[in-house]
Amino acid sequence: MKATEKNVKRGVKGSDELVFMALGGLGEIGMNVYLYGFGPSAARQWLMVDLGITFPGEGEPGADVVLPDLRFIQAEKQSLAGLVLTHAHEDHIGAVLDLWPSLGCPIYATPFTAGMVKSKLGEYGRNGLKLPITEVPLGGRCKIGVFDVEFVTLAHSIPEPSGLAIRTPAGLVFHTGDWKFDATPLVGDAPDEAKLKALGEEGVLAMVCDSTNAMREGRSPSETDVAASLSKIIANAPRRVAVTTFASNVARIKAVADATRAAGRTLVVAGRALHRVIGVAIETGYLPENFNYLDQQRFQDLGAGKAVILCTGSQGEPRAAISRIAEDEHPDISLDKGDLAIFSSRTIPGNEKSVGKVHNALARRGVDIITDSEALVHVTGHPRREELKDMYAWMRPQIAVPMHGEARHLKEHAKLARESGAKETFVVIDGEMLKLWPEPRGVIDEAPVGRLYRDGNLIVPDADGPVKARRKLSFAGIAVVAMTFSRRGDILGEPEIVLEGIPFAAADGEAMSEIVLDAIDGTLRSIPAKRRGDLEMVREAVSRAVRGSINEVWGKKPIVKVLMTVVEARG
Repeated sequence: MKATEKNVKRGVKGSDELVFMALGGLGEIGMNVYLYGFGPSAARQWLMVDLGITFPGEGEPGADVVLPDLRFIQAEKQSLAGLVLTHAHEDHIGAVLDLWPSLGCPIYATPFTAGMVKSKLGEYGRNGLKLPITEVPLGGRCKIGVFDVEFVTLAHSIPEPSGLAIRTPAGLVFHTGDWKFDATPLVGDAPDEAKLKALGEEGVLAMVCDSTNAMREGRSPSETDVAASLSKIIANAPRRVAVTTFASNVARIKAVADATRAAGRTLVVAGRALHRVIGVAIETGYLPENFNYLDQQRFQDLGAGKAVILCTGSQGEPRAAISRIAEDEHPDISLDKGDLAIFSSRTIPGNEKSVGKVHNALARRGVDIITDSEALVHVTGHPRREELKDMYAWMRPQIAVPMHGEARHLKEHAKLARESGAKETFVVIDGEMLKLWPEPRGVIDEAPVGRLYRDGNLIVPDADGPVKARRKLSFAGIAVVAMTFSRRGDILGEPEIVLEGIPFAAADGEAMSEIVLDAIDGTLRSIPAKRRGDLEMVREAVSRAVRGSINEVWGKKPIVKVLMTVVEARG
């Protein structure tokens, strides 16, 4: 049967299109938000895959997390059929609590992922938020609007990672999510290779695939190999052992617990996130109901050779358990000379300084440190090149769209996909709308994208928001000038100034405050008395003078705020 005849049977109209785009996750690692749209350009139905966060960098001072700007799909929310979550990592589910209320669509997830989302409600004080989550069994299938979505079990560094076989009237798209091939994942099922091969036989129009390790040769080691290595290290450690890892890695939690028990030691758990994950893992059957451990308050009850501490903070988070232990600020746990700290994780790019700070603080206390560069204490949750080649050999997609990676990862992945038989490859970035069907394929539109910040209890914008202002403050400080005027424009009293983040004195020793006061005085003297009644003009003139005088001696232009109070002059 010809393709056109198939489409007539499916009820495809001549104006229908199948499109793909991202509001986060293309050209970056993290903040994954993907959209599939089907229908005519003026009336598409949309399916969202994942709704995640990323973490702020040095140029985003004070922000707690970074959220995607959803204004495009918020304007189309009446056409949003549902949100499907591939797995429970924060860069895939972390924005749900903050941003789902602006969408209001149904949510679909496997049991562990659903449990992790629900567990966050209490932790973040959102118990009043009612999320319409439909739990889909592993390997399950559901109809979401015009989309027929089948969950395909894969492996990753968290339970229940699922690729999505998205069947549409235009054809089948396979969205991998985060994945790897691990036949012995320690926790959960092995990847469903039979289903992947069956999908390939069915015919795959497009595959949207993880690119994180597209530049790394070979295959990713197994979680079982890490478990054996950790068991040997813990058994041979002479004193206390602290292990820090991603809290969501249930297989690693189990590996540490098994190694602790085999060594005749006692497991201590420190960190709220770990307690939350362990609770969900027990509820969903990935850890046994009798999973035994002590809370951190019991640490002091154990001898120096008895404790294995499983703790949060593998990325150097300043308030996490291992950071506080390193600075000797933890209320219950301490490490001393001869103890061992195992960083069972890989440092995320951008976190090198914060992780290094923790390493150095531990070293100053005489603690020995093992990272993944010294021993097999961590494996990636993403496919290397040989695994990608296997996936392409089984799926045989007509179109390859690399996702979940920076520009260099996407480019290298596209090259591998072409070498593996994909007829067309498209490297697109956030906001670019890619038409997958019908031909000709390519970028046909562009949507607004951006970043929001969770800043304390508020969600604030990037452009012209407080984080942008703090970025400026961190570079050149602020000068505040307060002046009082009569209604005629006469200055009453001496101006008051506050300088923050600005050097105290110039190179010749003159106080910066005196330089600023001289600039204000000279500016006011230069303005004719009749014109001083124009207070906005005076404000702008003083602001320029203060900024210019500081820049002349310092070489940097601070933020300047001029506060003006107008009172009735006394007779």
